[in-house]
Amino acid sequence: MVVTAILAFFVMTRVWGWSVARAAAVILPFLLIDCVFLGANLLKLAEGGWLPVTVGFALMAVMLTWRRGAGLLAEKARRQEVPLVSFIETLARQKSLERARGVAVFLTGDPEHAPAALLHNLKHNKVLHEKNVILRVVTMDAPRWDPADRATCEALSPDFWRITLRFGFMESPDVPKALPACKGLPWKFDVMSTSFFISRRALRPASHSRMPRWQEKLFLRLALNASDASEHFCIPSGRTIEVGSQMSV
Repeated sequence: MVVTAILAFFVMTRVWGWSVARAAAVILPFLLIDCVFLGANLLKLAEGGWLPVTVGFALMAVMLTWRRGAGLLAEKARRQEVPLVSFIETLARQKSLERARGVAVFLTGDPEHAPAALLHNLKHNKVLHEKNVILRVVTMDAPRWDPADRATCEALSPDFWRITLRFGFMESPDVPKALPACKGLPWKFDVMSTSFFISRRALRPASHSRMPRWQEKLFLRLALNASDASEHFCIPSGRTIEVGSQMSV
């Protein structure tokens, strides 16, 4: 309730334009009542009330650890990113690059930069598919999304297309089922001739981490138990290629 009072004070003074004295005069009586209830409930801590409080702090520590660790990983990944458009222009000048038949779909959370799976595939296998799709899956702030407005497609070159699929937060993101409905592509999607490339990071503890040691170990454990991307997007295991890389937290 104290947090609610602070937010209400901020809204009154910054959004509604009330003076500090007027906002304080409205909020203080409610805040005093809440403080009385809080003081009365503090007596229950020694009689078992400490358990839900401990569980709440533990859950908060887990969520904050995941958020901080994911932010640090994203910051490190941005240093190695290559702009997608300039990368495609560089590939167009390499006439001797080997081409594999079929369609390659590279899943990414940042469609403006070349996916790590694409970079590592070129680096190690020295091959590029005839058709390449940079795919981003977005979860919308709605329980379900209109299938007619699910996919948007953008041609970046004769060999590369950028596709965005949108799903509601109560829907299962079935990528193989949604891709054939994309309009504007010069071919029809066939799952049996499509390879899905997914980047997988193997996390290692850093010698000088920006997180405390306990938080670093907790984040590594959480990342180890993270759900599998191919299973989450309903991609057949026989059509999935995981390209791994190591990164320190």
